[in-house]
Formats: sequence, C-alpha cells, structure tokens
Amino acid sequence: MALRLPKADLMGSVEAPILPGSNVVVNEIRSIYNGYSGCVQRISGDRAAVLFEGGNWDKLVTIPLKHLLLS
Repeated sequence: MALRLPKADLMGSVEAPILPGSNVVVNEIRSIYNGYSGCVQRISGDRAAVLFEGGNWDKLVTIPLKHLLLS
C-alpha cells in the first residue's frame, strides 16, 4: 500500500528552482555583492551568472547557487 500525503504538505516542502531569468538576491555575508539583487543569465553546474545593473555600470558575476535567494 502506497503512502499518500495531502497535496498541501507536498507543495509546502517544494522550493522554487532558480532558473535563467529569475531575479535573485545575494545572501553571503563575506561577498562584496551581499544584498545586491540581479537577474540570472545562465546556470552552469552549481554556479549562476548573475547580471547586476545599476547607475552607470553593469556587471556579470558568477556566484554559487547556494548563496542566492529568489526575490
């Protein structure tokens, strides 16, 4: 007999994935980009290339996925 869980329990435990086009915030206290928000351009392995745009500069930085939060 298969164990069946209510759908609410299944949905509550699933985290949305970080995909290209996602807006993210850097959550790494040791990074100079801590607190910066940007847009994921591409993902390779366990790292994401995040585009930071602001003022008079744009910068593409590779950051480990574990240091990013969806915003």
